[in-house]
Amino acid sequence: MAAGGRASGRPAKKKGPSKGTGGQVRRGLEGRGATPPAEMRHWYKDKARSERVAREDRGGGARRPAQARQRRAEDAPEYIGGRNPVLEALSAGVPANALYVAQRIDNDDRVRDSIKIATERGIALLESTRDKLDRLTEGAVHQGIALQIPAYDYAHPSELVDLAHDAAEPPLIVALDSVTDPRNLGAIARSATAFGAHGLLVPSRRSAGVTGGAWKTSAGTLANLRVARSANLTAALREYRDAGLFVIGLDGEGRTDIGDVDLLTEPLVIVVGSEGKGLSRLVREHCDVVARIPMHAAAESLNAGVAAGVALYEVARHRRR
Repeated sequence: MAAGGRASGRPAKKKGPSKGTGGQVRRGLEGRGATPPAEMRHWYKDKARSERVAREDRGGGARRPAQARQRRAEDAPEYIGGRNPVLEALSAGVPANALYVAQRIDNDDRVRDSIKIATERGIALLESTRDKLDRLTEGAVHQGIALQIPAYDYAHPSELVDLAHDAAEPPLIVALDSVTDPRNLGAIARSATAFGAHGLLVPSRRSAGVTGGAWKTSAGTLANLRVARSANLTAALREYRDAGLFVIGLDGEGRTDIGDVDLLTEPLVIVVGSEGKGLSRLVREHCDVVARIPMHAAAESLNAGVAAGVALYEVARHRRR
């Protein structure tokens, strides 16, 4: 035989379907349904957790997509996350209730220094899971450590005038109109403290408040400067005018240089607008004077914190004469 095989002498049978196997074949073809997404697989959480920890231990990495933020209650505490921000806040004397440290955290000098400062200041030390830190910091990169800051106790606008009267000084108040960056509020607080202002006034809506970012930028000066809040900024300005204070608005379109205003030795409210939009129309209408800061044309505007510092310096210079 050419094929090298052994012939049986009988014709080969034609192969066909076996009886009774049809149902098994159909069940085999049906499969097990759609492939489940990654987050439903048993290994997903462990892998995601290890990747997150590795990313944070490298120093932060890319910010995780923030979850939808819920409206925070006014009396709710805030949290500063991250090894450098927490250490800076503690070193600056930012008031704090508790320091949260992740379980089995990889200690470095920043963590050890933060724990030391918190212990010396009597701040509670709490061990926490990383999942809880994720919730507290609202998805920010915390690197296993977070500082809880109590809600700020705002003053009433009239209290700022009382502080000036108690010090036997002409009132000097800085009001913020549409300044939404807490870092600008902190920078203005530093200038206000340096040049003898009696407090800041901020609107309760669409404005920066005294948050962790403001505390850090203020370098601790917010501990010595009162911040008042009003539901209606124009109404508060009107009440200040009724109490004998003059209102000076800072705006690049003003017709008078701030150094030439003849009211700088009087009881004053200086209103600082946002860098982009300046003063709002209603606030401008409640100003006795709208002044500008002279500068070269190459610079279109100044940061709100810088503008406030220049204006307050001019007030202090005139009052020293």
